[in-house]
Amino acid sequence: MLPVGGADLVLVKCLSHALPHVWIRQSDRGLLMTPAPVKPSVAITHLDKLDIRVGTIRQVCGVAGSEKLVQLIVSFGDHERSILVGLKKERPEPAVLVGKQALFVVNLAPRKMAGLISEGMLLDIGYSDRIVPVLATPEISVPDGSRAG
Repeated sequence: MLPVGGADLVLVKCLSHALPHVWIRQSDRGLLMTPAPVKPSVAITHLDKLDIRVGTIRQVCGVAGSEKLVQLIVSFGDHERSILVGLKKERPEPAVLVGKQALFVVNLAPRKMAGLISEGMLLDIGYSDRIVPVLATPEISVPDGSRAG
């Protein structure tokens, strides 16, 4: 921490190579940043098209030949899916995610990446703001496959 003008600034790892650091202010309420502008409004019918569910991460596997991708094997209660995520550079030990619940979009079209098929998308918090992401998780454990919304 660096004291600046009576406030503490905390250096947070930036995910963009163009900007080596992002400075955010720390206060008694935690870490502060300037939020991005709110995106334009969408109809609720657009949001209803997304199927967002809770899943438990059962395995974290490396992806051969990729510097950033890992493969998550995720339980959604009645089935498991392979979901590829680019978090190798964000976390020194991705295996610590095993057993954690998180939110996933499960009705995206399957996508081939690094020779493997990804069957969904992990929702995280922070990546778009160039701060080290954290999982979007339920506050207490819920059954795998529970829907958000």
